[in-house]
Amino acid sequence: MNIAEIIKKAGLKATPQRKIVYEIMTELRHSPIDEITSKVRQQNPDITVSTVYRILDAFCDVGLLSKVKHPNGKWYFDITPSDHHHVFINDEMIDYMDSELTELVKKHLKGNFFENLEIEKISIKIIATKK
Repeated sequence: MNIAEIIKKAGLKATPQRKIVYEIMTELRHSPIDEITSKVRQQNPDITVSTVYRILDAFCDVGLLSKVKHPNGKWYFDITPSDHHHVFINDEMIDYMDSELTELVKKHLKGNFFENLEIEKISIKIIATKK
């Protein structure tokens, strides 16, 4: 599926600006707003910072992106909206896919604290240093 189709399938109009932002996010995977804005403006200097913010927020609203707070305090936009976890090693952010861990946590929570709730998403943040 091409970028325009992905954006349209999410219920948004596939404008040239949205296509550029999404294309850059597919390259970056995880990134803070300043890095995204810099890359977007390298491709098209006419796209304003506020437009990039609005596009990223719209993408988050429809589930194309998610936001993750990095231990360094910055918010990062994440191109992987499906259930997954993050490992932070210094400034690096790594996706960690582990459905078994996710199901284990859901089962534990439902059995101990949240019997009457439907758990929609589990996202674990792992902060590590290299030995």
